[in-house]
Amino acid sequence: MQEVNNFTPNIVAFCCNWCSYAGADLAGSSRLSYPANVKIIRVPCSCRVNPMFVLKAFQQGADGVILCGCHPGDCHYVTGNYYTRRRMSLLFSFLNYMGIEKERTRVEWVSAAEGAKFSEVMNDFVAKVTALGENKRLQDLRVKEE
Repeated sequence: MQEVNNFTPNIVAFCCNWCSYAGADLAGSSRLSYPANVKIIRVPCSCRVNPMFVLKAFQQGADGVILCGCHPGDCHYVTGNYYTRRRMSLLFSFLNYMGIEKERTRVEWVSAAEGAKFSEVMNDFVAKVTALGENKRLQDLRVKEE
């Protein structure tokens, strides 16, 4: 049996510039910890995350992908997170069809004033993905290192 204790998952976090990225900044300046293996990609709005970005992250070796945006009704671009919510529910159905566990993806609404929530969400997500182990479902699609 293989040991999972040494496994450190690769996590990609798409964060909205106006709320979630500022929440991550607040978590850092408040010295609230979240795992260093969370790679944050700042996007102008959560609706700018194309579902292909999530698929590409999994193809490139991500074990989990989380999308963080403004709370519904508080979007800087008025309706961006409503589009995100609809688009991601379709993507999650597609990932389920492909056999990727639904626990490997997540959408969270984190405002700029919620640094503690950002830290808590990231710690929880990393713990769940670590328990799942390596994402082997898309391993044959990954870019091979030579």
